[in-house]
Amino acid sequence: MGTVVALSGQVGGAKLADGLYRLRGRDLAVLVNTGDDYEHLGLAFSPDLDSVLYALAGIASQSSGWEPAGETRALYAMLKTLGGPDRPILGDKSLAAPLLRAHGLRQDRGLTEITLEFCRQLGIEARVLPMSDDPVRTHVLTADGAVPFPEYFNELACDPPALGFQYAGAEDARISEAVLDVLHSNDLEAVVIGPCNPFHSIRPILEVNGLRQLLRKRGAPVIAVTPIVGGKALTGSAGKMMRELGREVSARSVAMEYYKLVDGFVIDGADADQAEGILACGMQVVVAQTVMRNLEDRVRLAQTVLDFARTIRERRLQEA
Repeated sequence: MGTVVALSGQVGGAKLADGLYRLRGRDLAVLVNTGDDYEHLGLAFSPDLDSVLYALAGIASQSSGWEPAGETRALYAMLKTLGGPDRPILGDKSLAAPLLRAHGLRQDRGLTEITLEFCRQLGIEARVLPMSDDPVRTHVLTADGAVPFPEYFNELACDPPALGFQYAGAEDARISEAVLDVLHSNDLEAVVIGPCNPFHSIRPILEVNGLRQLLRKRGAPVIAVTPIVGGKALTGSAGKMMRELGREVSARSVAMEYYKLVDGFVIDGADADQAEGILACGMQVVVAQTVMRNLEDRVRLAQTVLDFARTIRERRLQEA
């Protein structure tokens, strides 16, 4: 068994990363979106990093995977009593990571170093890695101008139509040494793109200077999993954004966002009729249950993805 690299964001990406982790343990590395990171009340919030950490540590809430289980809101209630902001809604346990992260950054520690220390403290053997130690910030283009994604999500409730996206800082962001080490692994087996919003969860990772090109250059099978099932997103705003950007809300439309990057695309059984259209775009297709309602679903989907990557590798060897 070789090294598996997962590109992740949101709860869907964290769930699949958890399934992969249970199959591969220390042989897994998760490259996580930090384009949604923000500072609030002096603390450094990394929502996608924390979602992955909680999932892999087995402490994520079943109903709100971006928080630890058993979350409370005592501090948030007191903040409002003292005239603090209403948004975002803060959980008591959820403040620990942003508090320590902000402290570490003020001491000139890199985001990668801080995150790997969280992994050690939580007993996570996999490597959870920010997409870059340099800041990249996703902005949603609206009729009133560019809006940072945290503001778009927390304050505007994703209401203004999305006209496009900008990834501020991506052109100058450097791939960290930790990410380079993983992607240059001699035993790199597969790259897996999780079932995440392609615009604000996966695209920021791919926009980091040189990262997309490196993924293709390495030659390992790249497999993506659809976040759209039956013409709608299970969670989040992907469906809304696709409509506003003039895209069809479908698994095939998501596949086209990764055109010339992915070798294989996993769709749900509800969308089996779209398989031929995706095949015609030059991608291999597997139909599977992509909705992850429990741990067994996560592991089953992760195994399907790894088997798919192995099939693509074997086919390449036969053709060679």
